[in-house]
Amino acid sequence: MDFITLYNYIALAILVIFGINFLINNLVFHSVLEFLKPGLPQTSRPLVSILIPARNEEKSIRRCLRSLLRQDYANLEIIVLDDNSTDGTAVAVNAFSSKNPKVKLISGKPLIPGWLGKSYACQQLSEIANGEYLLFTDADTLHFPNSVSSAVSALEQNDLGALSVFARQITVTLHERMMVPFGNFFLMVFMPFILILKSRSPLFCTAIGQFMFFRKDVYNKIGGHESVKKEILEDIHISKQVKRYGFKFMIFDGNKSLYCRMYKNLKEVIRGYSKVLAAAFDYNVFTQGFVTLLIFALFLSPFIMLPLAIFLLDWPQMVINLIIGQVFIALMMKMISIIRFKNRFTDIFLFPLSIVYLIFISVHSAIKSKSATGVYWKGRAYDVRKEEHLGLVKEKFK
Repeated sequence: MDFITLYNYIALAILVIFGINFLINNLVFHSVLEFLKPGLPQTSRPLVSILIPARNEEKSIRRCLRSLLRQDYANLEIIVLDDNSTDGTAVAVNAFSSKNPKVKLISGKPLIPGWLGKSYACQQLSEIANGEYLLFTDADTLHFPNSVSSAVSALEQNDLGALSVFARQITVTLHERMMVPFGNFFLMVFMPFILILKSRSPLFCTAIGQFMFFRKDVYNKIGGHESVKKEILEDIHISKQVKRYGFKFMIFDGNKSLYCRMYKNLKEVIRGYSKVLAAAFDYNVFTQGFVTLLIFALFLSPFIMLPLAIFLLDWPQMVINLIIGQVFIALMMKMISIIRFKNRFTDIFLFPLSIVYLIFISVHSAIKSKSATGVYWKGRAYDVRKEEHLGLVKEKFK
């Protein structure tokens, strides 16, 4: 058996394994609404503190607050921390707090050495929260009326210490459509969801900061956001903390519970995913490079090899069939993902282009993580070359 044939057998076998995991994940990734029990007496429900770190979110915060004030869960407080914003974030929140006693605005303290901005903001919020449950959510989210009540029901019915709900991601521009859906797609491909609940190992855990829900006593026992103060991916790392301390953690599909539009243009997409991808591999360029090559081999290479094998290289029919099998599995997984998460169906035909986006941004993120200019987000750039010396490189004020 020659090298090309052997390679394609191996590639197909790996895709079959990942495809099986993908299908199982689609079965065990439950909607958070499955646990919603309507008609529960509101007077006896625990107080939920909704905590929103907001830095330069003037354009998003109004819509987020309006959606939270329409919750069908009555016993809640909403606290927004203005994280040294330079726009009208504070003014926008004050307009709500002056009319509704449930909304409170606090001013964030200046960022101190050794902390990343979001974790520091979340820690400050947690220290003044009065609720038995803590919901950390982003200012660019839009919540359905059942967002809080369904999370409370899911937490209580599954006896969890914490949970995370994955929002439906809204994508408009081509750049968003090519990159944003990868968050859900590759989790479904590579992460065995059933082990998030069943395994005690923190290795099998993930989360998204757009919706993190904790029992307050659990949050305090694991050390709160102070325990992940140096982590770019504070959401994933704090979910691992929950499991390290012996509490149960789960993720849920929030496709019918909340929306979010993370990025709006190519610049935001590159900056956002550059900070995420390098951090996901703990700033190890060798690991990141290996996984990037694996993604190229499994999800882009078949689309390049197939026309070459048919029209130029005159490869044997067996090899062509193996490549067709790889293309079929990749496109089937992408199609199922598009249908489940309600992305644009025509984007299935742009799947190879989306892999090109991913590879480019992965390379860019590896370079930025080793650069003195640092990893940039929300007007701040952090030097992440040495975690023990993590610090703020610069902070922009506009």
